[in-house]
Amino acid sequence: MRLVLATRNEHKLRELAQLMRPIELDPLPAEVTLPPEIGTTFADNALGKARAAAAATGRTAIADDSGIQAAALGGGPGVWSARFAGEEATDQENLAKLLREVPPDGDTRVVYLCAIACVEPGGREQVVHGRCDGRLTHEPRGAGGFGYDPAFVPDAHPGDLTMAELTPEEKDAISHRGRAARELRMRLLQEEEEAKRPRSLLSGLLRGGSAARRGAGRSGRGGR
Repeated sequence: MRLVLATRNEHKLRELAQLMRPIELDPLPAEVTLPPEIGTTFADNALGKARAAAAATGRTAIADDSGIQAAALGGGPGVWSARFAGEEATDQENLAKLLREVPPDGDTRVVYLCAIACVEPGGREQVVHGRCDGRLTHEPRGAGGFGYDPAFVPDAHPGDLTMAELTPEEKDAISHRGRAARELRMRLLQEEEEAKRPRSLLSGLLRGGSAARRGAGRSGRGGR
């Protein structure tokens, strides 16, 4: 199974390509234009991108939208995570703004949220969700990951390591994107297996019917 991944983010392409195996992901063709992320939820934005890619390529497409919510900011920046410090802001600028706005001696609870949409050319759609709870550290560290990872300490991992200090395998096992991707992968592989089953059953019935007819023919000849 091969799908188109509707993203221009190389980090997401690498992560999801690993997470979705054995399903293969192809990068979005250069000529395809993705819509702006103006939805009010992660699912809205993911669906918009997946729909555009499916319509432009005629293939099943997936897209994700994800971000961070801080309790101290009432759930912000949320869907604005990638543009928290401005439309052209870098990961470092977005993280710096978050650390300025969340007091180190205040409520540092944070959660990563992810929605992955899958859209088929015929219009069938589905969305899966993943989350990872943690807390914010005001001492960013680690060279791995991207986005807010250097300051995100996940609850699901022992110790005091940030997402950026985990190995890719450790991160994938607990991350919001990893959880959503595994759910979608399971669904798609199950659907593929179920789609094969009726054909196999029909083929077996046809073979059984042919054998019965041959048997009946031999019995008839013996009777004469």
